[in-house]
Amino acid sequence: MNLSRRQFFTLAGASATSAVLLSPLQAFYAKPVMAAGPYGNLVTDPNGVLDLPAGFTYRRLSETGQTMNDGYRVPGGHDGMGAFAGSNGNTILIRNHELAPSSSNGVGAPSVNKYNSNAKGGCTKLVVSSSRTLVEHQGVLAGTIRNCAGGPTPSGSWLTCEETFETNNNKKHGYVFEVPSSANTFVSPVPLTAMGRFNHEAAAVDPNTGYIYMTEDRGNGLFYRFVPNQSNNLSAGGLLYALKITGSSGINTATVFPKNTPRAVEWVRISNPDPTSDTVRTEGYNKGAATFSGGEGIFYGNGYVYFTCKSGSSSGNGQIWRYSPANNTVELYIEPNNSGVLDNPDNIVVFPNRDIFLCEDGDGTDYILGITPSGSLYKFAKNALNTSEFAGVCFSFDGQTMFVNIQSPGITFAIWGPW
Repeated sequence: MNLSRRQFFTLAGASATSAVLLSPLQAFYAKPVMAAGPYGNLVTDPNGVLDLPAGFTYRRLSETGQTMNDGYRVPGGHDGMGAFAGSNGNTILIRNHELAPSSSNGVGAPSVNKYNSNAKGGCTKLVVSSSRTLVEHQGVLAGTIRNCAGGPTPSGSWLTCEETFETNNNKKHGYVFEVPSSANTFVSPVPLTAMGRFNHEAAAVDPNTGYIYMTEDRGNGLFYRFVPNQSNNLSAGGLLYALKITGSSGINTATVFPKNTPRAVEWVRISNPDPTSDTVRTEGYNKGAATFSGGEGIFYGNGYVYFTCKSGSSSGNGQIWRYSPANNTVELYIEPNNSGVLDNPDNIVVFPNRDIFLCEDGDGTDYILGITPSGSLYKFAKNALNTSEFAGVCFSFDGQTMFVNIQSPGITFAIWGPW
């Protein structure tokens, strides 16, 4: 029987000991079960879309192919997303579309509004009422490539990140672009070149300093810090740095890294943040920066910058890290080495003063996972529709509504209940 990576690690059980002492089937039944969590077990959705705990409800808001208010169709490839407080109790969502130049269902826009007329990615804006109905949706950024994740800023804008390093139609890609949540039409697409040209994934702003932390989706990617010259004007430039663990030059954090042990760090400067070749991480590594395996979602909350590495750990199922700006330390926070507990974590959000939620992008069935303040993981939602990833998890300003995407066929949901 051919086994997927997910099936293999599920059968392998929770530890090397169980794998040695038990047969694969015995190891399967011996695998520890995740706790139900504070919201209870998942209830099967009769419509076969989202399984949620009892008392929780969802609504489909915006789907690929629907006609938007600007006359264009909702693009495909729903990915990272940020939520902002709007007028009259509305929530504004800025949604990424992770689309390559060859993709179908691209972000439609007049050519004059596109960064690259050949590119299909970009961002759309949704306005959702307090009663969780869609008020309007439209395009706001066009002509970019593989807008994967990003992050909100304290000034109410969305940093959308290109997960690529390529030149297309004589346009360099691999940048961060800024989209104000107040935008009512397509914004002028200005690449923030000082923030680096590399395989960007996501960004998080420390509101205390204005520093921006970024992940890189490569097997040997780095963890970056951008120090802007002007916090409220990112186009004014700044300095880019990569994290180095003090006393460990060029360490690979993917395996055999101690958990729950904060390590002091320092920051090495990237002298050429906008290269013609994909050399930003190489420069950082040569200066002693640590590598992180498949950097994905990142979010600031509770005094930490939390970020995920989808392929870190000896099992390759992923890790969750946290950086303390106050202490200038980094810590491997969670690493179950069990695909039944954590399977390729992606986008992440910190629910203020409560739990962390993250999206899985693993083999087979994917979940939205919750993490309690004590570090325990539980399943909050199941994609019962297909095997596509969850993406873009975020919360309304009042904390009463979770918004999230299923990337394909491209559906944005509102979820609410007894938080």
